[in-house]
Amino acid sequence: MTDLEPRLLRAFMAVSEELHFTRAAARLYVAQQALSRDVRRLERELGAELFVRTTRQVTLTVDGERLLPYARRVLDAQDDLAAAFARGARSGGAAARPLLVDLNSEGLISGRILERARELAPDCELMARFESGLTWAAAEMVAGRLDVSFGRYAGLEPALRSRLAQQPVRYEPMAVLLPLGHPLADLDAVPLGALAGESVYAGAGNPRTLEWTDLAHRLFEGRGIEVAPPAPLAVGAEEFGRVMAKNRNPVLAAVDFPAMPESVLRPLIDPVPLSPVSMVWRKGLVHPGVDALRAAAAELSAAEGWLRRPEDAWVPATDALIMVIRD
Repeated sequence: MTDLEPRLLRAFMAVSEELHFTRAAARLYVAQQALSRDVRRLERELGAELFVRTTRQVTLTVDGERLLPYARRVLDAQDDLAAAFARGARSGGAAARPLLVDLNSEGLISGRILERARELAPDCELMARFESGLTWAAAEMVAGRLDVSFGRYAGLEPALRSRLAQQPVRYEPMAVLLPLGHPLADLDAVPLGALAGESVYAGAGNPRTLEWTDLAHRLFEGRGIEVAPPAPLAVGAEEFGRVMAKNRNPVLAAVDFPAMPESVLRPLIDPVPLSPVSMVWRKGLVHPGVDALRAAAAELSAAEGWLRRPEDAWVPATDALIMVIRD
């Protein structure tokens, strides 16, 4: 057997975790034909059939199940090898490579954490990215194209969480963005029950933010609130404002959501819904910038009580459980 390319093993792992070639290809950002070709090549090189494919489903064969732990160990070792190049700055060797940090959007608490981390580690190059959505960022981190992101860790698929580490940062109060002239826009805070009968936009149809849409479904369930259908993905305040003015749907947001034209941001109350925010990074990643970000997040969280929950707070039980874990 010739040496196996890690790309082939990553293709195998993606399909084994998704059990769906189209979803696996989207996760790896490759064409489905290319993914199928890599899986067939791996099967030829191993001399074993790894999947049973029908028009209805994809399942692992016995040999596929047998390959899983080996493939995972090989890929974890490769990730550790890549992370080892960041050890230099910590050990006094060559400077660490730049660390790519996804802040999701401008104006959020992740930006404050990055600013403080730069103060704590002035010799590190911490490069900000604004990618919007932990679901997308998680796949990028696993693939080694991004290093750190922030968001709702519990909303990720278990297969992705197994490749990532996290540190709880904040229970972020949620809010609603209302177009000017909306009947609720004159309130200082909006009771959750007042949204009954409304169709509220929460990123439905955006594959980058599945964890946020899932949180909205959990929050709205049993309250007579609908998740608004997919809308065109707007990039930038001007485009966001234009789409919002056209659709007139309230938008589920966090209290730190940046100001948007022709709209007002109002906190939600009765109960106070909380969006759990964690700092997330690839397991095995060793870099002084990660240490600085973790220290900055812990410092700000403690100083400002970000992990305290109001008495009338709402948060999914699974999220609350995960938010007490610190990797």
